[in-house]
Amino acid sequence: MKLFVRNDLDGFFGLFIDNLVQLLLIVALCSGLCGMTGDDARFIYAFILPGAAVSILFGNIFYAWQAHRLAKREQRDDVTALPYGINTPSLLVYIFFVLAPVYRRTGSAETAWIMGIFACAGSGLIEFFGEFVADWVRRHTPRAALLSTLAGIAIGFIAMKFALEIFASPMVAMLPLAIILLTYFAKARMPLGLPGGFVAVVAGTAVAWWLPEAWLAKPMAIDAVRDAWAVREIRWPQFAGGALRSVFDLPVGEWIGFVSVIVPMGLFNLVGSLQNIESAEAGGDRYDTRSSLAMNGLGTLAAACFGSCFPTTIYIGHPGWKSLGARAGYSTLNGFVIALICLTGTVALINSIVPLEAGIAIVLWIGLVITAQAFQATPSEHAPAVAIGLFPAIAAWGATVMWGAFLAAQLIPVPPGVPVTEQFLAPVGPATTMQSLLESEHRDAGQLSTVNGFLIHGLNLMERGYIFTCMILAALSANLIDRKYRAAAVWSCIGAFCAAIGLTHAYQVSGNAIDFLFIFAKPSEDAYAYCAWPIAVGYLLAAAAIVACIRTQSEPKH
Repeated sequence: MKLFVRNDLDGFFGLFIDNLVQLLLIVALCSGLCGMTGDDARFIYAFILPGAAVSILFGNIFYAWQAHRLAKREQRDDVTALPYGINTPSLLVYIFFVLAPVYRRTGSAETAWIMGIFACAGSGLIEFFGEFVADWVRRHTPRAALLSTLAGIAIGFIAMKFALEIFASPMVAMLPLAIILLTYFAKARMPLGLPGGFVAVVAGTAVAWWLPEAWLAKPMAIDAVRDAWAVREIRWPQFAGGALRSVFDLPVGEWIGFVSVIVPMGLFNLVGSLQNIESAEAGGDRYDTRSSLAMNGLGTLAAACFGSCFPTTIYIGHPGWKSLGARAGYSTLNGFVIALICLTGTVALINSIVPLEAGIAIVLWIGLVITAQAFQATPSEHAPAVAIGLFPAIAAWGATVMWGAFLAAQLIPVPPGVPVTEQFLAPVGPATTMQSLLESEHRDAGQLSTVNGFLIHGLNLMERGYIFTCMILAALSANLIDRKYRAAAVWSCIGAFCAAIGLTHAYQVSGNAIDFLFIFAKPSEDAYAYCAWPIAVGYLLAAAAIVACIRTQSEPKH
C-alpha cells in the first residue's frame, strides 16, 4: 500500500477539521472558564497544546503503521487507518467538572491545570489496562450493540450538530455541502480530478473572503490574520511529571472526588474505542484489539506527562474515511500538521483564515456513513436492536441542548395548573433553575418537570452513562431476537449492576450543574439527587421474566 494516495487528502481534511475544532475549544474554554489568560495562558501554549501534539503525532503515526502492516499481511491496498485524536466528550467533561470547579474554588489556574493532567493520566491508565479484557468483551457482545451506540452519537452529536451549523451559516457552508454530496453521493468528478473535500474547503473559504458578511460566526478581516500571525512562537513539549506527582502531596479530599469523573470517562473512552474497532472490522479492516487499545492508552498517558489535560482516543468514523478512499496517509499527514500548529502557536492563525463552516460538510458526511453502517453491517433481523440502541444517545443529545437552554435563559415559574406550553411565557417572577423544577416534581405531581411533553428527569437519567445504556439495550434486544435467553438475562443483570452503582442513570443537580452520583459518593446537601435503585430493580425484574422463558421456550442450537 502506498504511503499516500490522492483520496488521503479528503480524509485529512475531515480528520484535521475535527481535531482543529478540539484545539479551538481548548483555547476558548481554558481561557474563559479556567483562568488561563495573561501570564497563565502559558499553561495552554507551553503545556496543553504541545502535550496534545506529542500524543496526536505518535498516535497517528502508529495507526498508519498498523494499517500498512494489515495491508501487507492480507495483500490488500484498500486498508484505512483508524482515525485518532482528542476525545470531545472527555474534553468538555474535564473542563466543566474538573478544571473549572478547581479554578473557581482555588482561584489558581495552575492548580486547575495540575488536576487536569491528573484526570488525563487516570483515563489513560484505564484505557491501557482495559486492553486485557476488551477483546473478550468484543467477542461476547453483539455487533448491533457496538454499532448502534456509535450511530446514536453520530446522529445527535455529529450529523445534527453540523447540520444545524450549516443552515446557520448557509452562504459559506451550503456550497461545500453541495460539493461533498456531489462527490460522494453522485460520484461526480471534480475539476482536474481534485479531491472533493479539498475543493469544498477551498470553495467555502473563497466565499467567506469574497462575502465576509456571510460568515456570521466571525467577520473575516485582514487585521485578525495579522494579529494571529504576530503571536506565533515555537513551544517545544516540556515534561510535566513533577506537576503530576504533586497531586499526591495534596490532601486526599482535594482529588479523590474527581475519581467519580475519571472512572466513567476512562470507561467511556475504552468502550468507545472498542466500538470503533468493531466499526472498522464491519467496514473490512480487522485490527488487533489489544495493540490498538494499548496505543490508545499510551497516547493519553503521553499527553498527561507532557502537560495536556485531555485524553486522546480512537475516533468514531472509520467507515466514513474508508468511503472517502482514504488509506494510511491521511493519518500520518494529520499527525504532522496538528503537531506543527500546536508547537508553533498557529491555531489562531488558521482559524482567522479558514472558517470552520467551509469544512464541516465533510464531518457531516462521516456522521451519515456511521449511522448507515449500523444498519448495513448487522444482520437485517437485528435492525430493531440497532434502533432501540439509538434512544439513549439521542436522549443525551436532547439533554445537552436542554442544559444549554437552562444556562442561557431565565425560566419563569408560574402557579401549578398552568398549561405546560404557557408556563415559560409568564412575564414576571423569580428565575428558576433545573434543580428547582425537579424538586417541584414531588410537590406538584410532576407538572413543572415537563417541558413540551419531555421529562427533564427522563432526559437526565437517560443521559448519565448513555454509552453503556445503548450497549445494554441493544445487546439485550439482539439476544432476544436470536432467542438467546440466558445471554439476554445476563445483559439485563449488567444493566441492573451499572444502575445500582451509579454508572448509569443516577445523577445529582445543583442549580443548573449536573453530575454523576455513585453509590460510594455522598450527594451534595443542597443538590437534587436521584439514586437509580428503581431502575436497577426494573432491570432485575426484566431478567427474571427472561429467565422464566427459558423453561417454556426453546433456544436455537448454535
